[in-house]
This record gives sequence, C-alpha cells and structure tokens, in this order.
Amino acid sequence: MVVLIIIVVAVAAWWFLSSHDSEATKIALKEKKRTDDQKKVIRYFLNDGCGAKRMKDSEYDSMVANVIRSIDFKQRALNKIGLDESELQEVAPVSFQGYRFNKAWGRRGEDGKWRSSCFQVSWLFFSSTQVYLYQYTFNMDCDDKKESTDEYFYKDITNFSTASETEEVQTEWDKKAQIWKKENVETSQFSLVVPGDKLYCAMEANEENERSIKGMKAKLREKKGV
Repeated sequence: MVVLIIIVVAVAAWWFLSSHDSEATKIALKEKKRTDDQKKVIRYFLNDGCGAKRMKDSEYDSMVANVIRSIDFKQRALNKIGLDESELQEVAPVSFQGYRFNKAWGRRGEDGKWRSSCFQVSWLFFSSTQVYLYQYTFNMDCDDKKESTDEYFYKDITNFSTASETEEVQTEWDKKAQIWKKENVETSQFSLVVPGDKLYCAMEANEENERSIKGMKAKLREKKGV
C-alpha cells in the first residue's frame, strides 16, 4: 500500500512538472541528456507557463557558487601554465568572473539582474616578461565546458581595457516562427588587446576590479617604457 502511494505521488509530481512546462522548456529538455539539476536550470530560465515551477534567483545563484567552489581555479590555472606562482609575481594575480550570454539562456531576475546559463572564470598571471591568461567557461544547463590558456609578451600587448559590450541571449521559443527569441544584454568585460585580436573576460563592474586593471595598465606602461 505504501509503495502504491509513493508511485502515485511520483507520477502526480511528474505530471505537474511536465504539463506546466513552457513550450520552450519542452524543446530544450529534448535536445540533450540532462541531469536533474540541469533540468531545474532549464526550467528556471524558460518556464513562463501558468503554474510553472521555477527556482528562486537566490537558489540559482547558490548553484553557480557551488560549481565555482568545487574547483580550485587558481591552482588549475597554474597547473595548465606550468609555472610556480613565485615566478608570476610581477603583479599580483588577478581574477575576473561573470556570466556570458552569447549562445546561452538568459533571464532577468526579480532583482533586475540578468543571469545566464553560461559562466566564465578568468585568471591573469604576470611574469617579468609575459602575461598568462587562463579561462574556464561552463554551462549550467548541460555538460559543455571550455578551458583555455594563452600567453603574451608585454611588448606585444596594445592595451588592457574595460568596456560595456552587447551580447545576444536566448529567452524563449517563438512557436509561430519556429525560432528562439533573443534579447540584447549590456555586459561589462575586460579585454586584452594585441595586434589583430582582442580577448574578452566576463567580469563584474566593481571598484576592486577597477583597481586591479589600473595596476595592470601601470605595469604595462612600465614594461613598454611609456
């Protein structure tokens, strides 16, 4: 009897969630094999139907924070670069992090803050001759991840800068047109500029990051003899 009750409750819960999913959510859930947490993320971003069950903004923030805490990104970056931190103290290491919106789900929370299903962590290290950039970008709605390292001589770097950039974010499914609707989101980004290329790091605009960037600019001017 107890087993029967459990089965009935489980079926009822499944019916409630599936029947109240938005069209966009149903489509997204079919695209790839997802874990339970990834399904919750998709419902957070896409469920707009009547009675839709969505986690709170604070719950999503906690999920992202848990992923960040689960990885020692600084040590991972040093391992990838292959140098000891004592060799990279020309300027104190700098870390930036923030949401990426291009090719990701996006949602404006009740607090007015835009969040996306894609998050990026960057670390910059400075030796006497070079700048090393490590980036780790991960998706909360699937298993997709991207990890990269780059290194540049000071003499080849044109500038360090910050800018407000516009990124496109997917918000919902247009059933009539059979396409994903998109919105433009203004984001703050750090950029490392070299001839013919510009590398971006997602970041939050705050005083600490501004101070770090000023220190980086000063060191670049010193190294280039400007």
